[in-house]
Amino acid sequence: MRRAGPAFLEIEMFISQALAQTVAPAAGDAAGAPPLTAILQQFGFLIPMFAIMYFLLIRPQQKRAKQHQAMIAAVRRGDTVVTSGGIIGKVAKVEDAMVTVEIADGVKINVIRSSLSEVRSKGEPVREGDDKDKQAGA
Repeated sequence: MRRAGPAFLEIEMFISQALAQTVAPAAGDAAGAPPLTAILQQFGFLIPMFAIMYFLLIRPQQKRAKQHQAMIAAVRRGDTVVTSGGIIGKVAKVEDAMVTVEIADGVKINVIRSSLSEVRSKGEPVREGDDKDKQAGA
């Protein structure tokens, strides 16, 4: 139920006046096109943002991908590998796209090369973090 009081009439008049007003064209073109400086300011903001995104996100990810490809390409028989599923074993056979990994005596599994997350060479020592975990569990 509406009231026809003075407060309601004032609000209704204000809204109708606000809707009736038109926006003046921007300083520059008679047709209302934005000036060149406004366009350059918008692109001036986007270019540094893209550069920041490139150096903080894209470039490091590309470096890691290249290192991973080089690591996978260098896999050879006898290396200790860790798969992305967490399986640790020694490489028994290397093929083009697959690697046969021995995870226990007489137990061999075929793994796709790209699923290897870490390659440890034959003589690589145990890392400090791995050594501390073993001492804490003992």
